[in-house]
Amino acid sequence: MKSFALLLVVGFTLVYGQFDPHWRAGRSVMVHLFEWKWNDIANECETFLGPRGYAGVQISPPAENVIIRTPSRPWWERYQPVSYSLNTRSGNEATFADMTRRCNAVGVRIYVDLLLNHMSATTGTGTGGTIVSTPRNFPAVPYVDADFNPTCSIDWGSATSVRNCELVGLPDLDQSRSNVRQHLINYMNRLIDLGVAGFRQDALKHMWPADLQVMFSQLHNLNTNHGFAANSRAYMVGEVIDNGNEPISGTEYFGFSTITEFRYSNAISNSFRGNDQLRWLRNFGEAWGFHPSNRVLTFVENHDNERGGALSYKSARQYKMAVAFHLAWNYGIPRIMSSFAFEGHDMGPPMDANENLLSPLFDAAGACTNGWICQHRWRQIFHMVEWRNVVGTGAVANWWDNANNRIAFSRGSRGFIAFNGESSNMSEWLTTGLPAGVYCDVISGEKSGTTCTGKSIQVFEDSRALFSIATTDFDGVIAIHVDARL
Repeated sequence: MKSFALLLVVGFTLVYGQFDPHWRAGRSVMVHLFEWKWNDIANECETFLGPRGYAGVQISPPAENVIIRTPSRPWWERYQPVSYSLNTRSGNEATFADMTRRCNAVGVRIYVDLLLNHMSATTGTGTGGTIVSTPRNFPAVPYVDADFNPTCSIDWGSATSVRNCELVGLPDLDQSRSNVRQHLINYMNRLIDLGVAGFRQDALKHMWPADLQVMFSQLHNLNTNHGFAANSRAYMVGEVIDNGNEPISGTEYFGFSTITEFRYSNAISNSFRGNDQLRWLRNFGEAWGFHPSNRVLTFVENHDNERGGALSYKSARQYKMAVAFHLAWNYGIPRIMSSFAFEGHDMGPPMDANENLLSPLFDAAGACTNGWICQHRWRQIFHMVEWRNVVGTGAVANWWDNANNRIAFSRGSRGFIAFNGESSNMSEWLTTGLPAGVYCDVISGEKSGTTCTGKSIQVFEDSRALFSIATTDFDGVIAIHVDARL
C-alpha cells in the first residue's frame, strides 16, 4: 500500500511539476528574445531584465541548424536542425552554459525553443560544420531514413495525418522508435543539466501525446546548482494552434504540458484594432471559450503571427495598449515579444557582412538601435511588467466601461489601469480601489523621488480619481500602482 502511495506522489511530481515555470518570487512575465546571442542575453539578464523584474527568457533554438542563403539567412532556418550540437549563430555550448549561469544568478529563468518533431528539409552545411548531403539522413545525430515517418502531405482534417505527415515538407521524426526517443531525451537532459528551467515545444500538436509523455517522464530533475528546488521538473509549454474546430485539441496535452493559446492572440489583436468593443473584455479568458488559465501561455503576438496578421510593433500605439491589457489581466502565463525590424515574411535578424548576428546597441534612453526593436525595453512595457509584479494575484475589481471602447479596472487594491480606445478625448471620474494619495502614471513616465516624470493622478479619500486620456496623448492608457505613490 505504501509503495502504491509513493508511486502516486512521484506521478504527481512528474506531471504537475511541468506546469510550474519556476519564477523567482514576485516575478511573473517571460520575454522572447528572438534571435539574440547567448552572451547578449546574459548581459541583458544582468543589466536590464533582472533589475526590471522580468521572470524569464524564451530563447531561439540552440541546436545546430542548416545554413540557408536563398533567401539570405531567413529567421526560419533556426527551425531546420541538422544535429543536437549546441552550435548556432547565437553561440556554442560554453556561451550557452555561461548564459544560464548568469541569468539564473539574477533570477531570470531560461526556456529553450525545442524542436522534437522534425529535422531539416534542406541539405547542406550546418552552423556547426555538419554536412547533410542526403535527404532524411543526419549522420551527426545519427538519424537514417527509417527513423522518419513516410513522406506524405498533411490532411488537416485528420489527426493521424497531422501527426505523421510532414509539416511544410520537414522530415517528420517517428518518436515511437526507441532510438529516436533516446536522442531527444539526451538532448533535453543536456539542456536541463546546463541550467534551463523549461521548454517551448515547437509543433507540439504534430506529435503523439503518448510518445511525448514517455520521453518527458525520463527527463532529469532541474539542476539544483542553478537555484532550482530539489525534484523540480522542467516547465513545458507546447505550440498547439487550437481554434476549437481542429481535429486535435490542446486538452490532449494537458497531462504533461501547458499550451500556447492562439485564440487569445487573435482576440486581443481584434479588440485593440477596434474591430470588437473593449467592453467585452470584461470576462476575457475561459468565458470566451479559451482553455483553463493554469494550462496556457498567453501572448499578443509571437515570432510567427507577428508576420501573419497579429497586432505588432508596426502599429505601436494600439500594440502598447494591447500589451498593457495583456499584462494587467489575470489569465494565463504571459510572454511578451522582443523583435527585430523586418520587412516581408522571411527577413532574418540583423547581421554583419560576414553573416554574424549583430548585438543590440542602445541609445541614451536605453532603447535598442541597429535593427533591433526590443519591445521589452519600451517604457510602457517594462513598467507594466513592474505593475503586474506589484499587484500580484489580486483579483480584477472596480471594472468600468462606457458601453463601448473605454474600460478601466483594478487588481485588488494595489493597481488600477484605464484605456481610451475611442477617437475622442476621455475624462472620467473612476473608483480605483486604491488608497488616497498622488500616484505616478507609469505609462507616461516614472517615479523619481517625490516627483513623476509623466502624468500624476490624485486618488481622493473615496478612492476616486480623474482619468483624462486625449487622442493626442502619446499613449491611450494610464496605469498606477501602490509602489508608484508619490
